[in-house]
Amino acid sequence: MSRQVVRSSKFRHVFGQPAKADQCYEDVRVSQTTWDSGFCAVNPKFVALICEASGGGAFLVLPLSKTGRVDKNAPMVCGHTAPVLDIAWCPHNDNVIASGSEDCTVMVWEIPDGGLTLPLREPVVTLEGHTKRVGIVAWHPTAQNVLLSAGCDNVILVWDVGTGAAVLTLGSDVHPDTIYSVDWSRDGALICTSCRDKRVRIIEPRKGTIVAEKDRPHEGTRPVRAVFVSDGKILTTGFSRMSERQVALWDTKHLEEPLSLQELDTSSGVLLPFFDPDTNIVYLCGKGDSSIRYFEITSEAPFLHYLSMFSSKESQRGMGYMPKRGLEVNKCEIARFYKLHERRCEPIAMTVPRKDAISRLEEEMKKLQATVQELQKRLDTLEETVQAK
Repeated sequence: MSRQVVRSSKFRHVFGQPAKADQCYEDVRVSQTTWDSGFCAVNPKFVALICEASGGGAFLVLPLSKTGRVDKNAPMVCGHTAPVLDIAWCPHNDNVIASGSEDCTVMVWEIPDGGLTLPLREPVVTLEGHTKRVGIVAWHPTAQNVLLSAGCDNVILVWDVGTGAAVLTLGSDVHPDTIYSVDWSRDGALICTSCRDKRVRIIEPRKGTIVAEKDRPHEGTRPVRAVFVSDGKILTTGFSRMSERQVALWDTKHLEEPLSLQELDTSSGVLLPFFDPDTNIVYLCGKGDSSIRYFEITSEAPFLHYLSMFSSKESQRGMGYMPKRGLEVNKCEIARFYKLHERRCEPIAMTVPRKDAISRLEEEMKKLQATVQELQKRLDTLEETVQAK
């Protein structure tokens, strides 16, 4: 007789807790652009949201504590002349944010402590070098003032923000078609890209050489996303030939076959992966979905383990991911997302229950079971007494 043993994991009981209504950001006009970015960036000081704006591109920056209804005349960052497609906070300075736009420029802004009191139109620096719209911006994780941008001209530029000059260029000879995603490795030595030509590439940007390459990690024609995870692996999300959404884990040294490949559902929204290196949990947020799936990555087969799913009634237009520095660890919070609705931004805290809390619940269950047994015995005794009379 075989017994199925549940896999032991510290994060098997992780659950999502949406914020109360007074802790959300209301009356926010989220961008209607169809570009596949999160439209939201957060850090321990501010939350930034790409919004609808007339006469150009703009995004809203609010202090985290300024929850509730947002004034329709709230000052915005509005220096771009076309819609903003992507924003990213600098990991080394919580007051600095970069934005990429359809006007072919990248702008770097400095937000004063306490937030904006007047519209911000003058960036600290404007980075000009792309010939088509800029859809991706990503700061270097370890080096200050180093910013990467990718445009629809199939070019990746690495900028020295201090001088405003492009120090590295990966041209259309590396990516012959539109770039879907770019991700830095944790030490910043490599970048991982996915492209419309159905290839995932791992590139050493200093040399401009392709270290590894995988053709068609997913058979479908829809966009693929790729991110670095722990132990030299990458995780990709995409679609099968039958348009089923998939998630796959790959060893960068052996890209012939995936370590793990799982089919999820038949929705059409692109899955945005967010990886937490401290817990080895990857969160998948689909645009247009109303759920967040999370998986644990381990060093032993089958490598990718489904944990659970957070679901809500309303679908998400975008998603922001809080760095670890901004979490309330004393409340056992291991991740926090900022979910964009059509007119609202809702924080969702991912919490792992304390071990002693689980133990207390188990003890209470045992006491309840003992009480039920005792009551059953008394009931049986009463029935025997009634029958004897």
